[in-house]
Amino acid sequence: MTILPRGRALGYTMVMPDDDKYSKTRGELLDQLAYMMGGRASEELVFHDPTTGAANDIEKATSVARAMVTKYGMTERLGAVKLGNDSEEPFLGMQAGMGSGHRDYSDAIAAAIDEEVARLINTAHQEAFDCLVLNRDVLDELVRQLFEKETLDKEQVAKVFEKLQRHPKRPAWTGSDTRVPSSVPPVDPPPPAPKPDPSYGPPLLGPNGKIQVPVPTGPGAGGPMPPHDVGPSGPQLQPPYGQPGQQPWQAPYAQGPYVSGQPGQHGGTPPQQPEGGWGPRQGH
Repeated sequence: MTILPRGRALGYTMVMPDDDKYSKTRGELLDQLAYMMGGRASEELVFHDPTTGAANDIEKATSVARAMVTKYGMTERLGAVKLGNDSEEPFLGMQAGMGSGHRDYSDAIAAAIDEEVARLINTAHQEAFDCLVLNRDVLDELVRQLFEKETLDKEQVAKVFEKLQRHPKRPAWTGSDTRVPSSVPPVDPPPPAPKPDPSYGPPLLGPNGKIQVPVPTGPGAGGPMPPHDVGPSGPQLQPPYGQPGQQPWQAPYAQGPYVSGQPGQHGGTPPQQPEGGWGPRQGH
């Protein structure tokens, strides 16, 4: 939150979500409308005369309220009906005549939409005004902090709002008296997956980028072991089909030193392949 000018705005308040959300409830949208009308309500409460500074807030609030009526079916009067079409017309004349989107309802429904939008806006406006009256001391303290620091972050705003008196919780809403909400609570989601054991090291990656199974790296764990596709000198690639392996670890015998006729580390030569290959022989 800041009182420093940002472009055409004389001040700016950015609301960041605490977690990822893909949908909003009707109560959350009503709270959002009241929040958007807070600037106009504060001008009326404190200065006794509104200004043009709330023009953008009123525009956004009207857009949200119209979506609640025509897209989300959140009014008892019109019900859960999609009104209008959001598809753009390729011809400028048709689009200009229809306004925003395709109008597929009568003039009576259009008048009802305007009345419902105005009712939502007026209700949110009154809720914002009542909350400011109830929390006038918090509002004045917020102004003092902004005069002193000009910009407040989330933690600083939360400290000012510690004495905030909240609006009563909104009642359950289904859009009809015949649809009574159930008293059975919703199913709880499963607990989150356990965190990985810190004694296990980071995952090993093979040459194809796939994650190999990690191994313990803590005290007494013996250290990490390479996956099956990692050779002594690092990740190795499979040779083309029909060609012999070129890496020592892929050959039957490494090209290192041998001990007199036996593989080893101190010199010597590898044993020669017997006649008939390395398979079992009769009598052995």
